[in-house]
Amino acid sequence: MTFPTNRFTGFADEASRDLDKQIQATKDIGWSNISARMVGNANIHDLPEDEFNRVADRLDEAGIHIPEFGSLLGSWGKKISSDFNVTIGEIDRCIPRMKRLGTGIVRIMSYGQEPWGQDQQERERIRRLREIVKRFEGEGLVAAHENCMNWGGFSASHTLRLLDEIPDMKLIFDTGNPMFQKDRSKAEPYPWQDPLEFWKAVRGNVVHIHVKDSMNPVSDDIEPEYTMPGEGKAKVREIIADALANGYQGYIAIEPHVATVFHAPDPTLVDWQQCYDSYVEYGRKMQKLVEAI
Repeated sequence: MTFPTNRFTGFADEASRDLDKQIQATKDIGWSNISARMVGNANIHDLPEDEFNRVADRLDEAGIHIPEFGSLLGSWGKKISSDFNVTIGEIDRCIPRMKRLGTGIVRIMSYGQEPWGQDQQERERIRRLREIVKRFEGEGLVAAHENCMNWGGFSASHTLRLLDEIPDMKLIFDTGNPMFQKDRSKAEPYPWQDPLEFWKAVRGNVVHIHVKDSMNPVSDDIEPEYTMPGEGKAKVREIIADALANGYQGYIAIEPHVATVFHAPDPTLVDWQQCYDSYVEYGRKMQKLVEAI
C-alpha cells in the first residue's frame, strides 16, 4: 500500500518566513500540507489577530491544510521556573486558531532541560503538562509531546514516565532529536541516544512523526551536521519502515535543518534561496524514501 501524498507535511518556515513562499515551496514538492510554526517573525499562535486572519484566508485560498501547530508551549527554550501564565496565554490563542484552520494536533514540550545533576522540578513539569493536555483535550484537540531538549527528551524512559503520569497525552517523535542528546537513563559516560531504540520504546503512543537526519555532534555544545533524509545516522529509513509495518496512519513531517535551523540567531543573514531549494529537495527525497519502503 502506497503512503498517501496527502499525509506528508513539513515546517515550511525553513523554506521561507514569507507565507506565499511557504505555499509555493509546498506545491513545488507536490504537497498540500504545512506544519505551521513561523510566519514572518512570529509563531502562528503569537501573530496579531488581523495578521492571523490574513494568513488563514490565504491558506484557504491556496488549498493548504495545517495538520499541526508547531507551538512554543513548554518549549526547550523556556525554563520550568518561567511564568505558567505565559503558557496559558499561548493555549488560549492556539485553540481558536486551530479550530479556524481545522488543525488537530499541537506540538508541546516539557520545558527546557536544566544542567544534568541539578533539580529538574519533575513534579512541576508533570503538573503543567497535565493542565496543558486537559485544556486541549476538552476542546477535542490533541496535545502531543515531542522528544527534544526538554525533560521528556532526556531518554525514552523519561518520556514513558510522562505517559505514566498523563495517560491521555500523545507523542510526536522526531527522528533526529535523539542524535544530539545523551541518554540519561544509562550509566556514565552517557552514550548518545539511539533513535531506533527510542522509537520502539514509545511508538505505541506516537500520533505524528518529524523527520530530521544528521550525524552525531562531536560534543554536547556543537550543532550536529544535518543531512538529507536517509543519509545520516538517525535511522530514518528503519524508523519509517517500522512505523508503516506497525500500521502508522499519521502524518510524516519534514524538518530539514540542512540549510538553516528554525532558531537561527539572525534570520537576515540566512541564504533563503538555499533554504527554499533545499527544503523542496528534502521533501522530494523524503517522499521517494517512503515510496521505496
